[in-house]
Amino acid sequence: MALRMKLRCLWIFGLCLAASKFSKVPSIKDPQFIQQCVALHNEFRGKVDWDHGLAKVAEAWAKQCRFEHNKCLKIPYQCYRDFAHIGENLWLGGLALFTPKYAITKWYNESQHFDFNNLSCSNICGHYTQVVWANSYKVGCAAASCANFGGATFAMFVCNYGPGGNFKNDLPYTQGPPCTMCSTEERCVNKLCPFNCSILLTERKDLKPTGKAPQQIVYNVLSLGFILLRAI
Repeated sequence: MALRMKLRCLWIFGLCLAASKFSKVPSIKDPQFIQQCVALHNEFRGKVDWDHGLAKVAEAWAKQCRFEHNKCLKIPYQCYRDFAHIGENLWLGGLALFTPKYAITKWYNESQHFDFNNLSCSNICGHYTQVVWANSYKVGCAAASCANFGGATFAMFVCNYGPGGNFKNDLPYTQGPPCTMCSTEERCVNKLCPFNCSILLTERKDLKPTGKAPQQIVYNVLSLGFILLRAI
């Protein structure tokens, strides 16, 4: 009996250790987390820089563990005083599965559903268009641990973009040969030119939102299964 109790205690202790190991999410001040988020975005598009203010907005919303977009997105300057409107991408999945690379790559892979010629999506692709939106030059991301989805522990990953993209009937970027729009001072790197923020602010300072393309939240198979079980 005593041996059985000891084994049971060791088993419970092991479960606690495993839960502790997988319940940690990176801080928005973690240099490695910041580097991963920025590097992955810059691998798929022109240069973006980290913005701690956007990361704080993302962190506050991720901690709400609500599977929907932030309500402040609809009101100019409501989310963040530096931008009238910001963009937002969401990902929800198993905490053990989560890495910034996994989530951001999932968003980018929606490119297969995007038709550039008629600006339409055959399936979910709003995350992709925001990732590559040329006029978004700042990004801030955050993750939170959420245990309110069917009893399982999930990671909520949020990235906010400034200024926001996904404007109706607006191109996410200019299509053409790589680097043909770089200035004479810029150097073409990996078929991309560094982003010139001053050009954006000069050319698009009067940009007004005409409506945002619908974005749907990403479900992976694991998270969808738990949500369906919860609904039964």
